[in-house]
Amino acid sequence: MPIANYSTSISAMKSVGEIQGILVGHGATSIMVNYAKDKTIESLSFIVETPHGHLPFRLPVDTAAVQKVLEEQGVDPRYRTYEHSSRVAWRIIKDWVRAQMALLETEMVKMEQIFLPYMVAKGDKTLYEAMRDKGFYIEEGKSD
Repeated sequence: MPIANYSTSISAMKSVGEIQGILVGHGATSIMVNYAKDKTIESLSFIVETPHGHLPFRLPVDTAAVQKVLEEQGVDPRYRTYEHSSRVAWRIIKDWVRAQMALLETEMVKMEQIFLPYMVAKGDKTLYEAMRDKGFYIEEGKSD
């Protein structure tokens, strides 16, 4: 069975716009669309006000990874292009964000819990990238 949304006709820009609407509806105070050199959308950055202050997050998308999966799954060639893979990737992200906001609405989680791996850390890396680069070692914090 092919991955979710593999046959979508909804543009990446429309999905990103829907994600922006969902995030703003749940407290995002600033949103920025980040583009790659080829003018495709590579990530969505946003800021959320939390009890710990304004926290920055960046949701990336890996279009090449989606394209590879579509090729491996043997879907119709019209669904294997880079442009189409971008549409699929952003649609999957939109569905994920929507599902996460349902958890937020139930008060089972907090916004910063949901997006913690995507919080922007030192060096303009996400927390996930920073931890990956350190072998997932968590340094001991300093007490005040």
